[in-house]
Amino acid sequence: MKAVIMAGGFGTRLRPLTNNLPKPMVPMVNKPMMEHIVELLIHCGITDIITLLYFHPEIVENYFGDGSRFGINMTYIGASDDLGTAGSVRNAKEYLDKQFIVISGDLLTDFDLVKAMEFHRKKKAAATMVLTRVLNPLPFGIVITDEDGRIDRFMEKPSWGEVFSDTINTGIYILEPKILDLIPPNQEFDFSKDLFPLILERKEPLYGYIAYGYWKDVGSLEEYRQANIDILHEKVKINIPGEAVSKQDVWLGKDSRVDFTCKLEGAVVIGANCRIGADAKITDSVIGDNCAIEEGVSITSSILWHNVSVGQKAILQENVVANNSEIKQGAYLAEGAVISDNCHIGKGSAVKAGVKVWPYKVVEDGAVLASSLIWSERWSKNIFGSYGVTGLANIEISPEFAAKLGAAYGASLRKGSTVSTSRDTHKTSRMINRAIMTGILSTGVNIHDYGVTPIPVVRYLAKNGSEIGGIHTRRSPFDSDIIDLKFFDSKGLNLHPNQEKAIERLFFREDFRRAHMEETGEMVFPIHGFEYYQNGFMSSIDTEAIKKANFKVVLDYSYGSSSRIFPSILGKLNCNVIALNANMDGAKITKTADEFQNSLVQLSSIVRSLRADIGVLLDAGGEKIFLVDENGNVIDGDIALNLVTLLVLKSYQKQGTGGRGQGAREKENPPNSEFQTPNSIAVPVTASMVIDQMAEIYDFSVKRSKTTTRGMMETAMEQGVVFMGEHTGGFIFPQFQPAFDGMYAIVKILDMMAKKEIRLHQLLREIPPSFMIKEKVPCSWEMKGKIMRCMMEDSRDKTSELVDGIKVIFNKSWVITYPSQDQPYFHVVAEATTMEKAKDMVDEYKEKIIKWQK
Repeated sequence: MKAVIMAGGFGTRLRPLTNNLPKPMVPMVNKPMMEHIVELLIHCGITDIITLLYFHPEIVENYFGDGSRFGINMTYIGASDDLGTAGSVRNAKEYLDKQFIVISGDLLTDFDLVKAMEFHRKKKAAATMVLTRVLNPLPFGIVITDEDGRIDRFMEKPSWGEVFSDTINTGIYILEPKILDLIPPNQEFDFSKDLFPLILERKEPLYGYIAYGYWKDVGSLEEYRQANIDILHEKVKINIPGEAVSKQDVWLGKDSRVDFTCKLEGAVVIGANCRIGADAKITDSVIGDNCAIEEGVSITSSILWHNVSVGQKAILQENVVANNSEIKQGAYLAEGAVISDNCHIGKGSAVKAGVKVWPYKVVEDGAVLASSLIWSERWSKNIFGSYGVTGLANIEISPEFAAKLGAAYGASLRKGSTVSTSRDTHKTSRMINRAIMTGILSTGVNIHDYGVTPIPVVRYLAKNGSEIGGIHTRRSPFDSDIIDLKFFDSKGLNLHPNQEKAIERLFFREDFRRAHMEETGEMVFPIHGFEYYQNGFMSSIDTEAIKKANFKVVLDYSYGSSSRIFPSILGKLNCNVIALNANMDGAKITKTADEFQNSLVQLSSIVRSLRADIGVLLDAGGEKIFLVDENGNVIDGDIALNLVTLLVLKSYQKQGTGGRGQGAREKENPPNSEFQTPNSIAVPVTASMVIDQMAEIYDFSVKRSKTTTRGMMETAMEQGVVFMGEHTGGFIFPQFQPAFDGMYAIVKILDMMAKKEIRLHQLLREIPPSFMIKEKVPCSWEMKGKIMRCMMEDSRDKTSELVDGIKVIFNKSWVITYPSQDQPYFHVVAEATTMEKAKDMVDEYKEKIIKWQK
């Protein structure tokens, strides 16, 4: 007799263990489940096996090869489409010229299949279903037979009212070759739904053989763990790898060492090449090959796959840990937690009961993980990063995740309050936006949905309307696979960290307020939002000055939603606009670095050829701008900040001072006079010292902000600040709104250029020379605190600023080091009067960071 093993299953119910592994290859006491099936078939005298593959077929083929290593002949049949259970077997028809048995590669059983085959032959059956009796038949197919074993009736996954028997279909079939003629080729066809009803209809002899012994369809993570425990307790008869240790229910693999102080209790399987440390305690567990269990570890009723390391005094209780994962010192995995492959569970962290961690995830030191980690590559103590909430579209930022996050956000707000939602043009952004809305509405919070709208517009409407905050969903401008969720408050600012933490706490605890049916939120689609924004916009600029200048502007919209509103504003200002990429296209709003540079080169060429007054690339979200001067020169980010700052200083300087500096003004206006506090400009702590030099000339004070978006926005709101800028194209004019607004920045720059009758290239000559170098130094997350401490100690006797990171100031030069918020590295930035000196400073501090890590 031949055998057909069904090995194409995805094993979706065993995820995350089966994300990168076909279900038949999931290890059961250190052997793939399918290997146990192969051994069962060999025990029954079957050595000619055809294996049907679909999901990750190469993993099965690489392991079993031609079967000679196992004493069998293995043939593989692949499939390009899912043809169902019977349809897949039909694909192997050319190999099935005699009686054969069909069995799933992901079952665990010790049935005596020889008796089933004898029954089949005795009854001269065309097909025999192997049956068994279970306590709870609901998840399975019910089968009813007559006294002779002939099948009268069967029903797939019945309700309790349809449970007429406790006898179920095990998915093991013995078939005659002629049955394959009933299965149509290259068509989806199922045994239970299609083939067996057809056999009954044709009155072919269809029998059921009731088998006794152990049988488990490993359909869930808990059943998988329990199946391993059942093997340990000898409830199922299979071959356990390793050498049985006398007087103990312990199986020990080749070249493994167990410290003599280690306590092995109950039944334990330890794979090959393992090291078990002193005072470790392992109870009713399976340890895979090449595992390292350190001193004082406690492992209870858990399954560890291969190449797993467990740090000192870690505690594992009823867990599954997949290949190549690392559980660090003092970590705690509560009951039912599942850690997939290639994960890192940090020192002193806790993974709560029932939580599932997907492959390649990181739980940081000390973090408490209370919800399944599908969402992000890294799980730290927060989900908000420097760019809001970001993740892989429809994988990490999925509809389920978005609805849950929306519910957590809504639960952090007062019931009956109103927030806004908006998005860019991409279809995935629309899907995620809708999911967020359902979560918010479920908490009794109302929504104003503005649909496709630039980010600055919804920030402005929050500042001037009834909304207490909002969420904007967009495709990342940097990575086409990433979705960004931008949260802001009633002032249009990014959420305060305390608000982010409140949302995170609710999210992690899944502590969502659920409104009663009559109190769920309402959704409204406001129709005057653009009009309110435009009216406020126009009232805060000198429209006549811009009209008189008759500017020629080349403007690249980057396929973003600003093209819905900005053309009408520019039309009212008498600007001659040459618009590029002004159609909204969600597929094109993300640019690679090369595509971004190519856009600037194209913009530069058009500005030069048309002799325009200015060229501007407006990012797809409407927040940032990138400038080209009247000569077609692309202006670097730091230079652009200096340039716009100088334009602001010239435009806002106080009358009567003549730009002669602080000393001249104090001479005319003694300290006790009623002369008003000078205007301020604000820039991040990393901005050039050139700005301070220019500000002194024009009697301005300079405020240094944090490098975070929220930090810059907060500084922009401080009294006296007329401008806030940063080197990646973000400019804030607080008199309009304290947030980055690329559309307003463009018009404000035109306003100031018109009044001063000047162009950008002309201003370049007035900017003092300076040289700045920026570099990154790799640094592990756990070392960041130590590096900051060492840097503080190193700068104790130096002039320093602690606004964001540690900035050390020297004579006409400075250097700053600060850790990345979301990546494992430090930023090192230095500025000096020569390039050589700036480079020397960066190199010096890079070496310090490297040395301190060692």
